[in-house]
Amino acid sequence: MSARDLAVAITIAVALLVLLVMLLAWRRRIRRDSVFTAPLGVPEHAEVFRRDEVLYVSTTRHEQPLERLAVSPLAYRARGELAVTDRGIALCLDGAPTVFLANDRLVAVDRATVTIDRVVEPGGLVRLAWSIDDETVVDSYLRLATGDPQNLISDLQRLVPAAPDTGATS
Repeated sequence: MSARDLAVAITIAVALLVLLVMLLAWRRRIRRDSVFTAPLGVPEHAEVFRRDEVLYVSTTRHEQPLERLAVSPLAYRARGELAVTDRGIALCLDGAPTVFLANDRLVAVDRATVTIDRVVEPGGLVRLAWSIDDETVVDSYLRLATGDPQNLISDLQRLVPAAPDTGATS
């Protein structure tokens, strides 16, 4: 075996080892996050106000854009459609069941620039902060296929319930 053949064999072995470690880490993340599932299905009689083609980028821990969560069925990046309804947001991603975020689950909607695996122009992502359960808020990031996201964000912000009045005065 020549030195060149040995170098090629070592390179292939290292590449396979790296791929194996990546696979095991992803499987561990999926197991860790299996306690979380996004709500599925759109309520009957939900009136659709607008539809937009989007790229779903990721879901992360709230305000931790580099800590990905493998929430079923939002574990993988996908193209799809975002439908804004009178009852919430329907996210129809290619190859996955429809995720429906009811108005009462929405915490905030704003713009973002960075999330895991994606850095875009300032404010190029739409960030949906929503309650995945009674105690946990997560952020899901979307990128519009065309156009400026500000109009979409304005429409989505109307769906977010107002913060409860605590009666405190400033």
